[in-house]
Amino acid sequence: METPESNEPLLIGIDAGTSLIKAAAFDLNGRMRAKAERPNQYRILENGGVEQDMNATWTRLVDVLVELNAQLSGDILALAVTGQGDGTWLIDERGAPQHDAWLWLDARAHQEVAAIQKQTSLAESIYRHTASGFSVCQMGAHLLWMKTHAPELLRRSAHALHCKDWLYFCLTDAIASDCTEPIFSFGDFRARDYSNEVLEALDLTEFRRLLPPITDGTRTSHPLSHTAAQATGIKTGTPVCLGLVDVMCCALGAGLHDPQTRPGLTILGSTGMHMRFVENADAVFLNAERTGYTMCFPGNAYAQMQTNMAATLNIDWILSIARQILAAHAHAHAAADTDLLRGLDDMLENTIPGKAMFHPYISPSGERGPFIDPTARASFTGLDQSTSWSDMLRAVFDGVILAVCDCYTAMQDTPAQIRITGGGGKSRCLRQWLASALNRPTVEIQQPEAGACGAAMMAAVHLGIHDNLTAATQAWVAPLLGKETQPDSEQTQIYRDMFARYQASRKCLAPLWKIQSNATP
Repeated sequence: METPESNEPLLIGIDAGTSLIKAAAFDLNGRMRAKAERPNQYRILENGGVEQDMNATWTRLVDVLVELNAQLSGDILALAVTGQGDGTWLIDERGAPQHDAWLWLDARAHQEVAAIQKQTSLAESIYRHTASGFSVCQMGAHLLWMKTHAPELLRRSAHALHCKDWLYFCLTDAIASDCTEPIFSFGDFRARDYSNEVLEALDLTEFRRLLPPITDGTRTSHPLSHTAAQATGIKTGTPVCLGLVDVMCCALGAGLHDPQTRPGLTILGSTGMHMRFVENADAVFLNAERTGYTMCFPGNAYAQMQTNMAATLNIDWILSIARQILAAHAHAHAAADTDLLRGLDDMLENTIPGKAMFHPYISPSGERGPFIDPTARASFTGLDQSTSWSDMLRAVFDGVILAVCDCYTAMQDTPAQIRITGGGGKSRCLRQWLASALNRPTVEIQQPEAGACGAAMMAAVHLGIHDNLTAATQAWVAPLLGKETQPDSEQTQIYRDMFARYQASRKCLAPLWKIQSNATP
């Protein structure tokens, strides 16, 4: 990251995550010049609720912007904001929060979601319009729960926002949302607007009044309010653009919006997101399991995606087991993360795939892509007395890779190139094995703040610095594409055979997950 030059024009991208709020300044060529961040906090309730203080989230963003602004000497041309997806952030007519925000992690509405899923015609109607699976993390599920259990809360609320929408309101006093979350929650992906049929299927028509107008941040902005300017030190009236939801801004910052290549994008973070670029509504694929998300880009294009609840969480888990073993043998001093992680690629490079199999559903929330099962749990199969530590470690890596294959298979057409970002993309073994398993070249994206970058790219288009998102992608992302990792034909055949066994065994395991969940105290 280079030091900003004096009087250099800059764009600020804001990325408000669940546990970390970040802001980064980019020059007009897309180079990150400075950044600041603050931890965010949420609380877990006994009834499955997960909530976050709305005012505290805004205060932390103010602190981040003050710190970032102190690093800059150039003109701030615009700000753009993205944030964590799903959830429900309620305010009244005056803009005052009516409750702590419900986050995407909130599971209170599981019975309401189950009831919708059991009514096949309703579930089909919702999926046919939204092209997205209906899940417990979405605003629709939250409103259903509140309708029964907290009707007074809904009566006194004037607007139901998402995280980025709330922060946009705090910055500008404007009520708005983007083309992603409202549509995959309550809309028609073809019409790119709210759908009366979806609201009726969810029995939420009376709460249409809560839903904000949909705006396009590449075309529309609102000025930074005097109050927000005083708080942050940024000039009053600076244009503020509303970005897409965080995963879509991350997709922009990682180069998914590329109509010529039509790439795929895999984010190998704690969770795994797997996306493909879709050029128009007619190319959207609806799967039989009614899973995944379809999200709109500004313009005509879409991203289709499937989510693994746990990706590198599985690697974190197996390494934590290694630390526990070392500690049990009084060698805890050798169990530092750097010692365990250093040389993993060297250890794994000569291992043989398939000596054990691992299903990577390590998240306590189960799995939601490419199938939905909250009882899904991780497991090893095929172990015997000869199974070594390196065999088990390889199985965990392969389990993560095969789960990625499962997701791309559910989207029908695997893209011609897979771009990779997130911590897992740093592993050369993961990049190579994923290329072989998908039989597609993989490319690491070297953009450390893809979400903030994607938001700033939208501001760049809005200001006319670039004509459209495709041009912004070529200017900002193409220079950061790493070298392609090509598939290995022998490995491709091995993974093809392993994937067939992987899918067959995970379907056999599903009844056992339910039995185990009923037996869990």
